[in-house]
Amino acid sequence: MKKNILIVDDSALMRRVLCDIINTDSTFQATDVCKDGLEAYERLKTTHYDAVLLDVNMPRMDGLELLKKLQKDNIKATVIMVSTATVKEAKVTMLAFELGAVDFVTKPTNIIEAKGEVFKESLLSVLSAVLKTQSIVKTMKPQAEPVQIFSHDKPGIPVKNVPSNGNRLIALACSTGGPKALQSIIPYLPKNLNAPIVLVQHMPEGFTKSMADRLNELSKISVKEAEEGDILQKGWVYVAPGGKHMEVVKTADGRHKITFNDMPAIGGLKPCANITYQSLTKSGYDEIVCVVLTGMGADGTKGILALEKEKPIYVIAQNAQTCVVYGMPKAIYEAGVVDEVVPLTEVASTIIKRVGVQ
Repeated sequence: MKKNILIVDDSALMRRVLCDIINTDSTFQATDVCKDGLEAYERLKTTHYDAVLLDVNMPRMDGLELLKKLQKDNIKATVIMVSTATVKEAKVTMLAFELGAVDFVTKPTNIIEAKGEVFKESLLSVLSAVLKTQSIVKTMKPQAEPVQIFSHDKPGIPVKNVPSNGNRLIALACSTGGPKALQSIIPYLPKNLNAPIVLVQHMPEGFTKSMADRLNELSKISVKEAEEGDILQKGWVYVAPGGKHMEVVKTADGRHKITFNDMPAIGGLKPCANITYQSLTKSGYDEIVCVVLTGMGADGTKGILALEKEKPIYVIAQNAQTCVVYGMPKAIYEAGVVDEVVPLTEVASTIIKRVGVQ
């Protein structure tokens, strides 16, 4: 049976384009459309859809207002925002995750882009990945407790025996579903966390700044979009900017700083988590705590495998049941280097337990 997708957009042309794209895939159908949030609200009260593509700015009731109504009335819907890469819409999209949206796709700036292959592939891949994970999770048995694995101790590298006062860094990677997931982690970390965090989230330029700013507003720990030359400090989160690969480099005085390289996108990804993890092979940290969250594909796995050969690591992966897309955590788990598999709500406490506070 085809998955039924609801389109909510005030532009008749965009509604047509979105429907045409979705209906090219044999697993989906888009037969219902709404021109604003109010119309969509009335539809969602009586009809279940496998996913909803939701515009941000609309008359009568915009995307945020609709999400608030759905949340208030406890109407369940898998909502993917369709947002232009403007500062205003990026900020609104970050707020949408707090109200239940699971992810977003970047809206084209013109009709030529909207009808192009890049947008089509982006939209269909997000839909496919989100709905595939939902199907997988429905067939899985509930996981009551976090799973400890400890499967990758190697002779000569005391991976599990780093001194309690050791100098640690947390390197976190996520993609589809990541912005929403991060709101269940970063605000729950203490401001005196005994390690810095470098964070790679696959997002376009503009969105990463809005995400960092919003997380900073919600959190005790300090969050910023990383800048060239930033010296890593404990109790800070450094978000890789969209459109730049982020590396960590050891300085002459033994500290570590952020630097960017302008290599092309890798597999369509820029920033790419593999580059960040690989840069850490030459760092001076006693242990790298690698955290892999929801996301499509396998970014992070290659870099973590390279890192494991050079440094003590401890790998935390989000479990399938709480992922929007069980791709990146699945890849690192299958690579055999995961130490703990935990639900999203346990990630923050697992990080704190591993690195401690100052």
